[in-house]
Amino acid sequence: MTSPASPPPTRDQDSVRKRMNISLREIGIPPRPAILEAIEQEMAKEDPDLNRLGQLLRSDVALAAGLIKTANSPMLGLSKKVSSPREAMLLLGLRYVVQVIAGLSLRQVFSHLPDMERFWDSSARIAEISAWLCSHLLPRGELLPEDVHTFALFRDAGIPSLIIHIDDYRALLAIANTETERSFTAVEQEEIGIDHAQIGARFAGEWLLPEKIALAIAHHHEPAAIQGTMPEPLPVVIRQLIALTQLAEYIFQIRTGLAMTCEWKKLGPACLAMLDLPAEKIGELVRLSREAEVGN
Repeated sequence: MTSPASPPPTRDQDSVRKRMNISLREIGIPPRPAILEAIEQEMAKEDPDLNRLGQLLRSDVALAAGLIKTANSPMLGLSKKVSSPREAMLLLGLRYVVQVIAGLSLRQVFSHLPDMERFWDSSARIAEISAWLCSHLLPRGELLPEDVHTFALFRDAGIPSLIIHIDDYRALLAIANTETERSFTAVEQEEIGIDHAQIGARFAGEWLLPEKIALAIAHHHEPAAIQGTMPEPLPVVIRQLIALTQLAEYIFQIRTGLAMTCEWKKLGPACLAMLDLPAEKIGELVRLSREAEVGN
């Protein structure tokens, strides 16, 4: 759980319980950016015009720069560096470009929220480590590094939405981050009757991300989901998504001392079992990710 800077959990916890619960329908999901609609309309054509798509992206300097930076990231290990949105589209493929633009747009739609820089930077760095872990630990198959990267960017998208609607949600974050027994989402549910995973899953659905990403977001704080012991177990690919990104967050915490939470204590054993990874290997992954300059 990456989180923005929060005060220590010293407030009276009953102050949140006394407020009226907020319903999911009251949480506004920002509309899907128009540039995503334009890209997908072009993609739907029999012969997409990459020049036009490049022009669309160049009209937003921040999105164009972010796309190029993502394409050149060590997490993808591309054989050549790209210098334009068109080159990025050719090398990444249009499907992944849409997901990258969605992730970059996520930060833009919440740009009015103050004191969120650490939250967004941590999310981006954890996403890079997550994609690298996918390539490093799993054979290339149904789960692709680009999907892991997108999931990691969106898994906490509900947090800024709750910050907007709940005045003291940052204080609640501090409490949830230090909770050693209850799940993070259980703390939210008990305090305000809703949790950021629900909102994030709705966010992913309304922004037309792949269904597996929305499902992974909905369950990413649940040990039973990772273990496959829910009444209707999630597909392995979704459990891998959750496990990889949780491991990436733990590696990020070890490397930086930032975004510290109690989530690994609660979810780590299930994640390691899902990935068939001995705990003794974590130190090696920390070293290798640092050497590969992933998540810097």
